[in-house]
Amino acid sequence: MSELLRCSDLSKSFGSVTVADSINFSVSDGEAVGIIGPNGAGKTSLFNLITGTLQPDSGKIHFQQADITRHSSAARCRSGIARSFQIPQPFAAMSVYENVLVAATHGARLPALKAQHQSIEALRKTGLLERANDTAGSLTLLERKRLELTRALASGPALLLLDEIAGGLTDKECQSLIETIQKIRSENVTIVWIEHIVHALLAVVDRLIVLDFGKVIADGEPNAVMASKEVQENYLGLAADA
Repeated sequence: MSELLRCSDLSKSFGSVTVADSINFSVSDGEAVGIIGPNGAGKTSLFNLITGTLQPDSGKIHFQQADITRHSSAARCRSGIARSFQIPQPFAAMSVYENVLVAATHGARLPALKAQHQSIEALRKTGLLERANDTAGSLTLLERKRLELTRALASGPALLLLDEIAGGLTDKECQSLIETIQKIRSENVTIVWIEHIVHALLAVVDRLIVLDFGKVIADGEPNAVMASKEVQENYLGLAADA
């Protein structure tokens, strides 16, 4: 598999607080990577750096072999990077379809007819087509999470970043969302997924990265990472001999 994303010595601080401390990792085309870590570990800040809403103090970000470190968020979206947000942020008074159409039209800058077709296809993939004409404000939490996912898909991403999309869902709702994400992954969309619900990640990803205080403390096969001493001590809070 070819390399899709590379973060090289990526660092970012806010005063004395370091949210990214010389982060190095890459993601291959078609790969699904999970990111875990305690609250405040720098996970969402890393997504903000990748999507361009934060600029690094130092380091480089390459996407599809191009240096995008100083590119705007809009340019990164058009180049194929899309994300969902931890807290759904729909245009509540607009219809579900209109929310998705905005992403296709302005995020990906697609011409009208193609934007319409891509929006409908994204709604079909996420199971929201039947709610297309309903207002986004009328959706349940699971449906709002699906709308976040749909809007990201409508921009036609090569790289899909998911920020705690399973948070707050029941076990049944979480399983339903996992199945949707598995289908999306099967269509060769590369996924990087931040999540506290580890069993959801393990059902989808083939690699796990662990962050702590802005540092990568583990990166590898998910079960091996979860069994490592450092991860159990720093993330799971288990004694070394537990």
